[in-house]
Amino acid sequence: MDEVRIEDAGSLPGVPDAFQRLWTPHRMVYIEGENKPADAGEGTCPFCRAPGLPDADALIVRRGAHAYAVLNLYPYSPGHLLVCPYRHVSDYTDLTGPEVAEVAELTRQAMTVLRGVSHPAGFNLGMNQGEVAGAGIAAHLHQHVVPRWLGDANFLPVVGQTRALPQLLAQTQDLVATAWSNL
Repeated sequence: MDEVRIEDAGSLPGVPDAFQRLWTPHRMVYIEGENKPADAGEGTCPFCRAPGLPDADALIVRRGAHAYAVLNLYPYSPGHLLVCPYRHVSDYTDLTGPEVAEVAELTRQAMTVLRGVSHPAGFNLGMNQGEVAGAGIAAHLHQHVVPRWLGDANFLPVVGQTRALPQLLAQTQDLVATAWSNL
């Protein structure tokens, strides 16, 4: 093979350089908007459809009277849960008292369950209110419960625009749902 000069290496496919690459082509479906509702109505809302499916198919790990907990289909970390009211409502201030109480209680329980099964060092909790605030599905309120570990983000999301998830969603759903039923 001919010797390749360093300044030419970047233009040739497959030529080694100083970077290790973790290819995540499965992320393109999210980037391209897969499963994003066509409109803001209940008929296309994945958070309205999920409760009508079997728990394993919908990735639901807990159901309450007013809200439920579901694994994020595009997680930031293993065990990333969303706590959603059943009612199609976009703004936190529009929740009823019982909905607010159950979203809070399911969030608290989610933290307890995740601590028991995966021992995170901390959590990010939050709601993105509106598309401008980062809500991927702004029409249906959802609370993020994101377990975090020391060094979990490392350089991948910042530099590599990649998340490393060591567990399949079906495995996480089974583990978390089973632990939650024992709570």
